[in-house]
Amino acid sequence: MESMVVFYPCLNIDETAAFYQERLGLKLYDDQGKCKIFDTGYGYLGFCEYEDHELATKTCISFNLKDEAEVDAYYARCVAHHEKILSKPARHPQFHVYSFFIEDVNGYKVEFQKIEGK
Repeated sequence: MESMVVFYPCLNIDETAAFYQERLGLKLYDDQGKCKIFDTGYGYLGFCEYEDHELATKTCISFNLKDEAEVDAYYARCVAHHEKILSKPARHPQFHVYSFFIEDVNGYKVEFQKIEGK
């Protein structure tokens, strides 16, 4: 295996692409029309627009960051873009992470985290 892509259904591929490219800064790896794949630098994240508009529930997309300062920088970026903030950066001892959560344009929970001890 060389790499992997995890695909999520989305409501609108253009809004989703704008969110992940322009607002979060991911690079578009492959544009397949109704499906787009983004390069996170450590793997690939894909979204496909489906006609039935059914989305998975209780889904969380977590981005692992290099340190707490990077978590705080992404938080500032999300605030500047007026994202739907679900929590402020905080240490979560039960999971051993420092993180915060936002909601993307499809209603998915997105976490930006630094895993402690990694």
